[in-house]
Amino acid sequence: MATISYLNADKFKLLPLSLPSLCSCPCRFASSQSLILHRRFSKLTYIPLVFTRRRPVFQFSQNGFLPHRRVIRAVAQAEPDRLDEGNAEKQDLILESQQKVGQFKNRIIFGIGIGIAAGGVVLAGGWVFTVTFAAAVFAGAREYFELVRSRGITEGMTPPPRYVSQACSIICALMPVFIMYHGHIDVSVTSAAFVVAMALLLQRGNPRFAQLSSAIFGLFYCGYLPCFWVKLRCGLAAPALNTRLGATWPVFLGGQAHWTVGLVATLISISSIIAADTFAFLGGKTFGRTPLTSISPKKTWEGTIIGFCGCILTSVMLSKVFSWPTSLFSAMAFGVLNFFGSVFGDLTESMIKRDAGVKDSGSLIPGHGGILDRVDSYVFTGALSYSFIKTFLPLYGV
Repeated sequence: MATISYLNADKFKLLPLSLPSLCSCPCRFASSQSLILHRRFSKLTYIPLVFTRRRPVFQFSQNGFLPHRRVIRAVAQAEPDRLDEGNAEKQDLILESQQKVGQFKNRIIFGIGIGIAAGGVVLAGGWVFTVTFAAAVFAGAREYFELVRSRGITEGMTPPPRYVSQACSIICALMPVFIMYHGHIDVSVTSAAFVVAMALLLQRGNPRFAQLSSAIFGLFYCGYLPCFWVKLRCGLAAPALNTRLGATWPVFLGGQAHWTVGLVATLISISSIIAADTFAFLGGKTFGRTPLTSISPKKTWEGTIIGFCGCILTSVMLSKVFSWPTSLFSAMAFGVLNFFGSVFGDLTESMIKRDAGVKDSGSLIPGHGGILDRVDSYVFTGALSYSFIKTFLPLYGV
């Protein structure tokens, strides 16, 4: 009959026991966790925790090992032979926090770099702005058609063939060049839509309406709408006569004539959108309670309202700096249009990504995702800003 020995558990730190920890090897450093486990060491041997006279004790059977000093020291100091769950969770949290810090640093570094580069391109204008803009449009169009081909969307519809997607991306990139060269884009957009429709209808197999609709929407969303930024920056060439910065602008950089209505309007629009996104983010983090829409669960009504106020305030302040537009009502209306255009563009891209089942449209920009993730707020805003100026500010150079 096996001899039963007891070890008072009250005198020792309760730790997980393992067969390696009870071998003849010296015990290693003690674990920081106190845990009780019923662990099987062999086919017939256990170390159960039992209660004798209301005291917890370890019950040892001499069939498995002898309860001498080494066993007692093992009970008190043995380290588990497996990763402790608590330590593993702590390590996961540490790694996750380190990854977030790294992503935040990349976001700041690349965000500052992109902001400086974009500001220089906007100030340069002309073909520098157009060609750079066309490259961004091409990258955004490629991301859009990759989203259309993602598993989440293809489960409910048939995407256009890959060669049609590539052709549409090239057409979208050429649209800003056409509008810069010809001054209008109506004929080129109509021709491009006709060519894409014929290519889809004449393909082998059974053409699908979903293929046609997704391709035409891609031309509209990634090509036609962004082209209004070229019309806004380069098309409104009337000088902003009252702009103080124009009077002190260096002659070798174009002098006062360089400061056109298009340049001022573009700077105000971009700055207002940035302010709307920033104020909405900070306001939502601080006061956000009520979700705005299920399309983008992180957006809240509180953040949206704060972003709305920040956008209008930025538009009014910059109108005083640039002395355009001269009317306070026009500056406020310009800010309202920029805000609603940015929100609608953001939600549209969120809807596409939600259907695609992805978090980011791409990975081109470290810490930011893809091109569409950065310019979604600008897609509709260019068309709204240009139409507002041409319709309601006929004396836009004064």
